[in-house]
This record gives sequence, C-alpha cells and structure tokens, in this order.
Amino acid sequence: MIGGERYSSDSGITKCVGWFRSLMSTTVWFLTGNKGKLREAQHHLAPLGYEVRQFVVEEGTIVEPQHERLVDVALEKLRQARLLKPEDDSLVMVEDAGLFIESLGDFPGVFSSYIHSTIGLHGILRLLNHVQSDDPEQNSQLRKARFEACIAIWKDGEVLIAEGICHGSIANEIRGEGGFGFDPLFIPADLDIAEQSIASKATGLLSAHGRTFAEMTTNEKNEFSHRRKAIDHLLQQLSHH
Repeated sequence: MIGGERYSSDSGITKCVGWFRSLMSTTVWFLTGNKGKLREAQHHLAPLGYEVRQFVVEEGTIVEPQHERLVDVALEKLRQARLLKPEDDSLVMVEDAGLFIESLGDFPGVFSSYIHSTIGLHGILRLLNHVQSDDPEQNSQLRKARFEACIAIWKDGEVLIAEGICHGSIANEIRGEGGFGFDPLFIPADLDIAEQSIASKATGLLSAHGRTFAEMTTNEKNEFSHRRKAIDHLLQQLSHH
C-alpha cells in the first residue's frame, strides 16, 4: 500500500513498457541547417529511442531573432518553427549556442553564428592577439571563455527549456580537423567527478589535456559538451512528461 493506494508491480512494469514504447516511436523535428548539430543531437537521442530528423525551411522563412539572451533567441525560433512543423503529433526542437569570451565582454555570444560566417576563426584570434601569455596557466586565465547551449522543444502544448554550459579557454592557434564552428579554438576546462570545472592548476577526473574540441573524438567531446549537458537536462524533463 503506497499513498493510500494498492501498488501493483505488474502495473508499474506495464506503465514503464508503455512509456518506452511511446518513446521509441517519437519523432523530433530539429530545426537546424547545421549538420554538425544534427549529428550531435542524433548521437545523444537515438539510443533513447528518439528519431531526430532535420527540419529544413526555405531561407528567409525563419526571421533571425535579435535578443541578448540565448533563451530568448531559442524561444522566438521555436514560436516560428511551430507554425511550420511537418506533423501535428511530433515534437519540434530548436537549439541555439554561443561562444562567450570574457576578455571581449562575452563577444561573440548570441552573434556567434554570424561572426563565424563573417570574420571566422582567424578573426577571433586577431581580436585576442593582445591577450596572451607565455605561461600556459596565465594564458588560459586571460583567454577564458565558455560555450553555452539552449534547447527549446514543443511537446504536447508545452515548451520545455534546457541549458548547458562548458567552461574553457581559447587556444592561441587553430587546432584540429573535427567538430564544427569554433571547435578548433576552444579548449574545455578539466572537470571533477560532479562534472564541475576545476582550477587550471589542477588536473580533473576528466581532462582535455590541452586539446581543442576539434582535436577530440565525438565521444571525448561529449564528456565536456555544453550541448550534451543541455540534452541531458532536456531528457530529465521529457522523462516526467
């Protein structure tokens, strides 16, 4: 007897099986033109039964929001995407991410995609030419940065918001062939057992060993990834809906 009601283990199992079956048949339409983001979302969600499909619209259909916070950008994109999603009973998801560099006043931030397509990686390095040191620890402090990701998903008439942050620093040069976006510049900070960033002088349970995201395998990057943390946060919410 639990909470005044008789508990049946069989009914509990039946509910769990039903939940997993519904999960296995769930389609998520991901509004993105970025194949790298699509692959990462599929990598994280496919093992849990979500079929993540790319949701592509004609250029200019979605008006790029002008906001100072990632969450506001994501919510506005979701509002527009909901009007265009292919199926009424499917989920629609948008994601926005940004690189925030402390010494540049958190630039490029919400403008990361535009900045990457205009001045690119070399432009970011030029902006940081005056911010570096021969001492590796001091250099990482001077060039501190973070990746932030915000996911917004529409499910059963409700909006779920999930966020993730990865702290780190900007390398002195472009390194690595993997990843996408600003990955060849970003060195994630070491993490402790609770996946919290630790001081640069210490070596964490999870260490990048000075490598950029672009120098890591997908699995290695996911140990630190802001997007993976946001997806973990999202899955926690989905399991309760």
